[in-house]
Amino acid sequence: MDVKNEEFSGEFPEEGSPEEKSLEEGFLEEGEEFSELIKYTIPGYILGLLAGIFLDVQGYQRSPVGQWLVRTFAGEGESIFEGIFSIRQRLRKAEGSMAEAYGWGKFLGIAFPWIIDLGSRLAGVNVYGVEGFYIPYFYALSDQIGANISGLLFLKRREGSWRAGFSGYVHHPVMLASFFVIVLVPLGLLGARILGFSPTTQTFTALETIAANLCWVPPLVGWLNEKYR
Repeated sequence: MDVKNEEFSGEFPEEGSPEEKSLEEGFLEEGEEFSELIKYTIPGYILGLLAGIFLDVQGYQRSPVGQWLVRTFAGEGESIFEGIFSIRQRLRKAEGSMAEAYGWGKFLGIAFPWIIDLGSRLAGVNVYGVEGFYIPYFYALSDQIGANISGLLFLKRREGSWRAGFSGYVHHPVMLASFFVIVLVPLGLLGARILGFSPTTQTFTALETIAANLCWVPPLVGWLNEKYR
């Protein structure tokens, strides 16, 4: 089949139609192993919080390097473990799944917030004020953005066209949960900064990043679908 010619042909399946039901059932029956991804979040939270407490005790409350380390653990610790999961899947030559694509997307997005953090500091942004609210956001969710994009590309590749891929996206509970997390978290971070919160210690830095890091929500949605479908 010529995928290029098929990408913009045909219509979206009507809600409730046999085609739509078949598509949705196909997602839920593939055993996506999202439960494997959920368990990777808590170790990152713990490492980030312990690192924050340790650095505060040592007197490095406002160390930029310390904040980088704390935010990486608290916001991206699970991405490292999920990347290992995806690598393990490839080494096992397992059939490609949404969970694997999701893990790759998160793993490949790890360095993006480092660049944003460094660039902001060099540009003179007050990283402790309201204008710096986006920094913990990208530490917590840049990997989630990468996972969302990776998941969409996986659906497009599997379904053979962008139309079918987008249709699958809007009917896939994990992708929708991921989208809402990406959109709503920065509003919460901005609101907290406006109300006066400031990550003036490494422990506060860890707690802010942990609160923003809702990357466990989409895998949990996937696991619940696997468990109760």
